[in-house]
Amino acid sequence: MTIINQLIEIATEQGINIHNITPQIQDLINSTSIQNGQALVFSRHTTTALAINENEERLLEDVKVFLRKLAPESERYLHNDLHLRLVPEDEPMNAHSHLMAMMLTTSAIIPIVDGKLALGTWQSVLFFELDGPRKRTVFLQISGE
Repeated sequence: MTIINQLIEIATEQGINIHNITPQIQDLINSTSIQNGQALVFSRHTTTALAINENEERLLEDVKVFLRKLAPESERYLHNDLHLRLVPEDEPMNAHSHLMAMMLTTSAIIPIVDGKLALGTWQSVLFFELDGPRKRTVFLQISGE
């Protein structure tokens, strides 16, 4: 069995933004000899997340509205009491971003069949930035034969 590890780097924008990383994952698979196996996708940050869903512009806007309602930035959160914590000088008040991330997921495993991600017709692998702008990384592990 072959195992390949790689990072995808993503420069994100302010606030909530959603990136379709399916092409980068498929490109990595295409660069290997793996025809059947799996792709593990893992978000390496506590204020980012992943989802497999439809990459449709209006749906993604609905998702952003839903997440903002779920954990409004304007609410009072204990995590934002920065004066009570040992934090770097540039520490943001981002409890809402952590809470949003916990409502999503940090990883997905997608089958690889005949050298292609076995996603459904409308499925894409979506990376969620919940506390941008930042430079982020997503860990990929492609394994199989």
